[in-house]
Amino acid sequence: MKTIEPARLAGKSTEYADMLLLRFGEFTLKGKNRSRFEKTMLRHVKEIVKPYPMARLIKEYGRIYVELNGEPAGEMVEALAKVFGISSISPVKAVKPELEEIVEASLRFIEKVNPEPGTTFKVNARRVWKDFPHGSQEMNRLVSAPLLKTFPALSVDVRTPMLELRVEVREQYAYIFCENIPAVGGFPLGTNGKAMLLLSGGIDSPVAAWSSMRRGLEVECVHFFSYPYTSREARQKVIDLARVLSRYAGRIRLHLVPFTEVQTSFAGIGQDNLMITLMRRAMLRITTKLAEREGALALVTGESLGQVASQTLPSMNVIGRATDLPLLRPLVMMDKADIVELAKQIGTYDLSILPYEDCCTLFMPKSPTTNPNLRIIEKIEATLPGYAERLAEAVEAAVTVDITPYGNESPDDEADLISSAKEDWF
Repeated sequence: MKTIEPARLAGKSTEYADMLLLRFGEFTLKGKNRSRFEKTMLRHVKEIVKPYPMARLIKEYGRIYVELNGEPAGEMVEALAKVFGISSISPVKAVKPELEEIVEASLRFIEKVNPEPGTTFKVNARRVWKDFPHGSQEMNRLVSAPLLKTFPALSVDVRTPMLELRVEVREQYAYIFCENIPAVGGFPLGTNGKAMLLLSGGIDSPVAAWSSMRRGLEVECVHFFSYPYTSREARQKVIDLARVLSRYAGRIRLHLVPFTEVQTSFAGIGQDNLMITLMRRAMLRITTKLAEREGALALVTGESLGQVASQTLPSMNVIGRATDLPLLRPLVMMDKADIVELAKQIGTYDLSILPYEDCCTLFMPKSPTTNPNLRIIEKIEATLPGYAERLAEAVEAAVTVDITPYGNESPDDEADLISSAKEDWF
């Protein structure tokens, strides 16, 4: 897993850069489908650079260049590093493809970086434009010689240099850069379809959402609230988590589903140890109906094998049988420590640990079963009076909000949500 460091600009190349070079991720291996992925990638980048009106995009095979034209390079790098499908970003200086121009720009570039004494370096030149009169190996010598003469702090190390100055000579421009800033990589958002994600207020489900989006899934989030047992703060916490995720997607659609009547219908049947299994299955049934309505082809959860009682293999088997849609569990084999670290990197951890409980936590039995029996579960569901109607009413009463990165969108006031969920339930 790549470490996400969108603002890691240890050097000062952004101060000298006049373009950003965006490299694509693994979808470049997709052969005949590659053009479709690249068109989607270009559309997403256009959306990200809209706040920077002077920026101009140049599309080439396998990459995009962003002409800055005075726009702030550091800000744009931080925003573009969150775009799924971009694997790395380099701030570059573009000059005419002439030797004198390249050498002069390289000198100014290293001067801006201001290397400390003892800095090892090498020049890595690549002649893409074959009509350029100097080959790649010759360019390495022609550029490094004046750099060594001008900057006594530098010494050559061709194997493990501290600073690698790259020079790409193309027909229109020669590009000079020394940084490859990691971006999130993966597939462009939406190129692998749409899925519905069950979003709680915990650590795992936002990470599952991010991981799914990184694989090219457009994600719509579904959150179950149980007023008055869950608070306004718990609901706001989920909205804030969706807003963080929207910084990677541009927009996140959040469906808030009233769950109180469904949940309390399980409370009086004398099967407290099966409560979580029944609730999880009900959530999958409701989310499946929402998926059919929204045109989604899969469900996503934040389950990790063995983490809690409902995430043992027998429990996951029984719970998963409540839906006919593919059930994706991107975190299923991850350690909790790795999930926590990823949550910190994507910016959801601090929100997830806020002490506002969700509906599952509040109704957690003392001894939940880890090995539920499917036949017993199905018999309980079949004998609950009005169970199918309650599920249908929860779907109908769901409130949908489109969350954007820097807006303040929120559902209607709590009283309106209660009304939507039928006040006589409470």
